[in-house]
Amino acid sequence: QVQLVESGGGLVQAGGSLRLSCAASGSRFSINAMGWYRQAPGKQRELVASINSGGGTNYADSVKGRFTISRDNAKSTVSLQMNSLKPEDTAVYYCNAKGILLGLQYDNWGQGTQVTVSS
Repeated sequence: QVQLVESGGGLVQAGGSLRLSCAASGSRFSINAMGWYRQAPGKQRELVASINSGGGTNYADSVKGRFTISRDNAKSTVSLQMNSLKPEDTAVYYCNAKGILLGLQYDNWGQGTQVTVSS
């Protein structure tokens, strides 16, 4: 089993910054892609940013230029630096990892961390 543990959420004023981190743990696993998704009340979960094992990144249009995703392959961690936060960024943010565990594909989620941006 690959477990994901997130940290770094909280309350911040509009225009402020937060950094989310996620650590993957387990044994005999590899990670292909890691990413951050978010889900606001009454809305579907959406991709915020993802990064593959080679460092290629993908961002939602709504966060381009404000958020930066990074990854430490040696430590199996992924981070999301969020700058110039807006009230519409308020959501529960989930870490996601996809890869191979004991020869089988997995697609796992963290427990989520709340990000609240006040206006």
